Amino acid sequence: MTFKLGSLLLVLAVLMVLVTAQRRRQNTRTNDEWNYRDGADRVNMRGVANLTQVLDDWRFDILNQMKGLLQNDHQTLLPDYSRIQPLSEALDDLFKEFNALKERLGELTEKFTTIESFIDEVKASRANTGGQASAPSSGAAAGPASGPIQRQGGRRVIRKKTAQST
Repeated sequence: MTFKLGSLLLVLAVLMVLVTAQRRRQNTRTNDEWNYRDGADRVNMRGVANLTQVLDDWRFDILNQMKGLLQNDHQTLLPDYSRIQPLSEALDDLFKEFNALKERLGELTEKFTTIESFIDEVKASRANTGGQASAPSSGAAAGPASGPIQRQGGRRVIRKKTAQST
C-alpha cells in the first residue's frame, strides 16, 4: 500500500511540475514582443554604421545593374512583345469598329433631328388646319367623308450629306 501511495505522490508531483512549466511557457508566449529598448545602451554604433554602409552599397550596386540591363539588354527584363502584338492588333480593330459605329450613330442622329423637325412642322400645320376645318368656309360639313386634306406647299427636301474624303 505504501508503494501505491508513494507512486501516486510521485505522479502528482510530476504533474504539478508539468502544469507549472506549461503555465510559464504560455506566459512567455504572450509577452514575446520584441522590446527594442532592451540593450539599447550597449549597441555598437560603429557596427550599425558599417551595416548601413553595406546595405547602401548593395542598393547602389543593384540599381546600377538594373539600369545597365535596361539600357543594354532590356529583353532579359521586359516581356516578349511578340505575344502582345496580336492582342494589340485586335484592340486596334476593335477601336476602329467603335469609331465607325460612333460616326454612324452621329449620322443617324442628324437624320432623325431633321425628320423630327419635319414631323413637328407637319403636326403644327395640321393643328392650324384642324382649327380652320372646324369652321368650314364653304359650308360643307367637316369630317372623314369631306374628302382628302390638301397639303400646303411647304414640302421640304432632305438631302444626304456626302462625306469628304481626306
